[in-house]
Amino acid sequence: MDSEMLNRAFPEQAAAFRSAALQAGPNAQVSTCPGWDVRRLVQHLGQAYARAELSLHLEPGAPRPEVPRPPAEFDDVLTWWDERLADLRHTLSTMDPSRPVRALHPGGTPATWTRRMAHESAIHRLDAEHALAGLGPDHVHDLIFDPELAADGIDEFLTVILPLGDWSGSTAQGQVLVHAADAGRAWLVEFHPGEPPRAGAATGAALEVDATIAGTADAVYRKVWGRPSTAALTGNAALTALINGR
Repeated sequence: MDSEMLNRAFPEQAAAFRSAALQAGPNAQVSTCPGWDVRRLVQHLGQAYARAELSLHLEPGAPRPEVPRPPAEFDDVLTWWDERLADLRHTLSTMDPSRPVRALHPGGTPATWTRRMAHESAIHRLDAEHALAGLGPDHVHDLIFDPELAADGIDEFLTVILPLGDWSGSTAQGQVLVHAADAGRAWLVEFHPGEPPRAGAATGAALEVDATIAGTADAVYRKVWGRPSTAALTGNAALTALINGR
């Protein structure tokens, strides 16, 4: 996790999200989040910022905090979103980045939340860009994520997000190689029945795996977060389907 890169990426991706959402307008449909319009997307990301800010004031292991209901009118929603982002950035900037706080997993710190919100903002920026593209070719943006940011997002998803939840009933077994070629990084994801998947850096020149997800870091980032992607999937489709965040 490159803290300096993520400290830059968070406000950059948040600003790009806001710009795309504003251009698309509140009623544009978000094809990558079925049933959502842009208004709902802005509300959701604002709530994510609010929950992160509240979590920074809680001890590790504290319950998930409740957040206020966002406004309904789009102008009010954007103002509310701005306020939630400003509050979160202020809190992050004034805290010890290594201080233990409530997070999605043990060992969470303010730096953990900067990373989480950088990628939350980036992926929902992508959703807002898809909403824009749905308005016609004049609105299509040629968005490609920086390989360093995308690779970090792949790593966060595979090592932090994917193992969360209840895997006790899973019967999945096998190994998936996830390869982001232009970032020079690869991960091995291991599935065992009834256990959360385990992921780490892939080692060995000739790994024998059951499936592969490969492409640019940008393409693999989109794939693991369940967005349209050009990443190549080979091998056991049931295993690659499990690597799908929403």
